[in-house]
Amino acid sequence: MISILRRGLLVLLAAFPLMALAAQSPHEVVQSTTTELLSDLKANKEQYKANPNAFYDALNRILGPVVDADGISKSVMTVKYSRKATPAQMQRFQDNFKRSLFQFYGNALLEYNNQGITVDPAKADDGKRASVGMKVTGNNGAVYPVQYTLENLGGEWKVRNVIVNGINVGKLFRDQFADAMQRNGNDLDKTIDGWAGEVAKAKEAADNSPEKTVK
Repeated sequence: MISILRRGLLVLLAAFPLMALAAQSPHEVVQSTTTELLSDLKANKEQYKANPNAFYDALNRILGPVVDADGISKSVMTVKYSRKATPAQMQRFQDNFKRSLFQFYGNALLEYNNQGITVDPAKADDGKRASVGMKVTGNNGAVYPVQYTLENLGGEWKVRNVIVNGINVGKLFRDQFADAMQRNGNDLDKTIDGWAGEVAKAKEAADNSPEKTVK
């Protein structure tokens, strides 16, 4: 059975491709672009299964421009490490971070068979930060809650964090990064270059955690 985090990250990948149009509310952006990505997946699923690299490239093309990769990377590193990183190191970490997520969790998206994704009613926002809830129905019929945090950056809504069935993904990777830095003797390059392995460890830790109650 797919783990809680893996099922949740299925929704994360499904809902990340926000079109970032200033004229749309965060809720409208999530709703319209979730539909767009699932339509693309339905049309190309067999091709993506046969050619994983094409799938990862497609995810990066769709998701990359609408995620606050810079903000997420700095949050995962925390100020303690990000202020010491060069622009080249930050860019390399962003690239490794996105690629490793797509590699480890992309297969979960390929397993999705349109069981059902529902965007919750819109919540009030202050124009700078918004919260958008979703529910995904798994293969077993259980419904898993997902909560997104979006920020308005220069008129565009972009994803900053996600909580999947009670698991704060941002905090999970932040803790993993700090642990990796300690094990690597505060060698930033070593931690960045080995980040794919750290994502695998974080995934395993989440998989082994007690599963939250689902609705």
